[in-house]
Amino acid sequence: MSLPVATQLRYWGIAAAVFILVMWALGNVLLPFVIGAAIAYFLDPVADRLESMGLSRVAATALITVASVLLFVIALLLVIPALITQLADLINILPQLYHDARSFVHEKLPSLLDRDSNVHQILTSIGDAVKAKSGELLQTILGSAASAINIVILLIVAPVVAVYLLLDWDRMIARIDQLLPREHVVVIRRLAGEIDTVLASFVRGMGTVCLILGSYYAIALMLVGLQFGLVVGAIAGLVTFIPYLGALIGGALAIGLALFQFWGDWVSVGLVAVIFAIGQMVEGNFLTPKLVGSSVGLHPVWLLLALSVFGALFGFVGMLVAVPIAAALGVLARFATGQYLDSRLYGKQSEQDVP
Repeated sequence: MSLPVATQLRYWGIAAAVFILVMWALGNVLLPFVIGAAIAYFLDPVADRLESMGLSRVAATALITVASVLLFVIALLLVIPALITQLADLINILPQLYHDARSFVHEKLPSLLDRDSNVHQILTSIGDAVKAKSGELLQTILGSAASAINIVILLIVAPVVAVYLLLDWDRMIARIDQLLPREHVVVIRRLAGEIDTVLASFVRGMGTVCLILGSYYAIALMLVGLQFGLVVGAIAGLVTFIPYLGALIGGALAIGLALFQFWGDWVSVGLVAVIFAIGQMVEGNFLTPKLVGSSVGLHPVWLLLALSVFGALFGFVGMLVAVPIAAALGVLARFATGQYLDSRLYGKQSEQDVP
């Protein structure tokens, strides 16, 4: 005999409250485990593909681990130091960029720098803020990152967790399936499949799109000769998961830097703009349709709301779990809407009501 609906809702509400409390209290402790689980989820299709080619799960996991370690070492030796160096240089040069912009405005639009005008006062306040904070910005970023993420623990625990979870992923999913309430197992499996489809399309698909576009922007901008091309490409690729935002932020930053670096060389400035135009065309017409699909179900506004809310409540861990929770809530909301539209509360007549 199944439990009454009210009792079931009470139990599930308690479970949700416990989950939220644990996330709030142990967010920083759970961070490497959340990252490890995300890595294992991302790589599970690769392991399944290797298994279908004849490898055992252990051999597939070992092969993926070795390849991941090699890629990480290459990135650590070649990419990350250059990225940090360019980021530090960009932050240090911000006051000079502001001074150059002010000189340009003074030369071309002198009326804007009238000491009694609001524009002049705004520019002055911005310049003072840049001069005061630019020297501290990099230290603040690195300091906050170091305090929020224990680098040593993260680099050791997260990969170990990812390896173990990847090795036991299929058995773990099968065990969870055995523990599902038998009364609702069909509905839960269907909803879980829809959530997995959304996550697979968004996380794996958009992750691949971000990596491809970030690499393209970085390489292309460095070939053009933009001084901070690697940083701009990394920023543009990182925020590509929000439609149009990556191109807007990266394009504005790249074109702004190109104007200061290549002023008068309009061919180089135009090439920078063309790079982002080509990136948007490829992303919109090929990468996103092929790798993500057209029915992901995560609206950009809903995604931004989830990132903001969970980031404010649970910090960096909240931002990591925001996407899967947003996907789950979206699927549940569509399921609830469908149930409502089929209910008598909405006004739909059942077969018994039809004369």
